Amino acid sequence: MLWQFSVHRVWCLAKFELVRLFLTKSGVMALLAFATTWFLILYYPVNSAVDFIYSAMFKDIAKDVFGAFGLASLLKWPVPELAMYWLIAIYSFPMFALVIASDQTCSDRIRGTLRFISLRATRAEIIYGRFLGQLIINATLIAITLIAAVLIASFRDGSLFLPGTKKAVELFIELFIVVLPFIALMAFFNCFAKSSKQALVFTVLFFGILPLIIGFVGYKFSVVSQLNYLFPGMQIDQAINPKQFSYAIYAIPVLQMSAYLLLAHLLMKRSSL
Repeated sequence: MLWQFSVHRVWCLAKFELVRLFLTKSGVMALLAFATTWFLILYYPVNSAVDFIYSAMFKDIAKDVFGAFGLASLLKWPVPELAMYWLIAIYSFPMFALVIASDQTCSDRIRGTLRFISLRATRAEIIYGRFLGQLIINATLIAITLIAAVLIASFRDGSLFLPGTKKAVELFIELFIVVLPFIALMAFFNCFAKSSKQALVFTVLFFGILPLIIGFVGYKFSVVSQLNYLFPGMQIDQAINPKQFSYAIYAIPVLQMSAYLLLAHLLMKRSSL
């Protein structure tokens, strides 16, 4: 029965996302842009800056700078390339996730193909299938960049391969959890956006205007400041410092993801295709 939730149909919809990115001209162009960006990041900040920061001349300066931001413990990581990678990836991958996941259902709605898909899958399956596809895509991209960072470190010192691989697995899990609510947020915006560009505009307004409003109102009514938990990434400043690790930090993005997926499901259920 169509009303029954089918894992098979969810997987078929997820595979469509993979095909659209990896086997279409526009998707390949997006991958090339991503690869170029990360090549520059890995070659310059990760590869070159590590020798600069850990040189005897600038080591004390680096300790002072990192210590001022509460990040001095990153200098003790056995693989300095991954420490530099972590500082960049924790902020950049959420932005990459927003761009990559900006067109989950909106273009299909405009072309009319979403209505055709809804004849063969429930609206819940469409939401979760496209979301799953984006999860796989982002997980793949995170894994590729981490492998590249470990290889860079291993070429410099072969003994870093095993500790680098172990640390890379930890960073993969943490980055994967961090990007979850960003993808779910785009799934929510896609329920009423008419294009991926419009979804990104909604995202900019969401992160740019709402915090100002909450901050202004929260100045007079402190309870309103709790609405900051609506914003994905609000825990990143805590997550970036290993000394401040707490399972609660990673519970926040999971709860945010669940809330935005539920809102997307309810909105998709009531909206016209």
